[in-house]
Amino acid sequence: MSEPLLTCEQALTGACARLASDSPRLDAELLLAQVTGWSRTRFRAFPEAALTHAQAEQFHHLVGRRAAGEPIAHILGRQDFWTLTLEVTPDTLIPRPDTECLVEAALALPLPEHARVIDLGTGTGAIALALLSERPYWQVLATDLVPDAVALARRNAERCGLPLTVIRSHWFDQVTQQQFDLIISNPPYIEAGDHHLSEGDVRHEPGTALVSGPDGLDAIRHLVNESQRWLTPGGWLVLEHGYNQGEAVRSLFRSAGYSAIETRKDYGGNDRLTLGRWG
Repeated sequence: MSEPLLTCEQALTGACARLASDSPRLDAELLLAQVTGWSRTRFRAFPEAALTHAQAEQFHHLVGRRAAGEPIAHILGRQDFWTLTLEVTPDTLIPRPDTECLVEAALALPLPEHARVIDLGTGTGAIALALLSERPYWQVLATDLVPDAVALARRNAERCGLPLTVIRSHWFDQVTQQQFDLIISNPPYIEAGDHHLSEGDVRHEPGTALVSGPDGLDAIRHLVNESQRWLTPGGWLVLEHGYNQGEAVRSLFRSAGYSAIETRKDYGGNDRLTLGRWG
């Protein structure tokens, strides 16, 4: 006698019991949607819908990967950011909702209609592509040091149908001398040895995109000081940073001669980005 088919609700309940993530039900539903091609709404409307044996086996395999700590975005190969769905690989950081706060801050700045913008350390291209999706007349350049990240950002730009130029460069090193109205970046900002590096999804992300010296500020120091000669008079620098680095980053902006310096909070109420105007 063949084994009875598993219903959606049975599969989801069993998966939740195996998952120790912050959102086990959401993770389970996303994985089941990946296997079945059904929407999460359908699982709720028809919890008794049965999976085939092949679907159940594949689902159990994916749940096992998630239970072992692999990020859900890596398992699915994609991550939503702003209004876009982006391809994600282990070569870059996984775009996070709090980074959307950089996009919001940049869109609210008094920039020219045809603003010249550079996104440094673009990774998936998330920030640059989100800006282009809202401001199609902006001229946006993105850089990344990692060749696979450059290729990934280019693929995401093509999939999104957005005219993003992506080059391989360590910050400004390979950028043709020019001036920008906006320099924006989510650089590495975690302290070497921080316990968070051994927890959660960051265990599966590239350390070079996370760690930046003993105090986590090496990259930010470089960008604050280097950006001055790349900004137009009145141009803006917007940088993401750690929840406990707002005061230190504001001090770096002040020492470098920026004005209108302000630290903004993320969706969780933590300090997440600092911006300032040059000249």
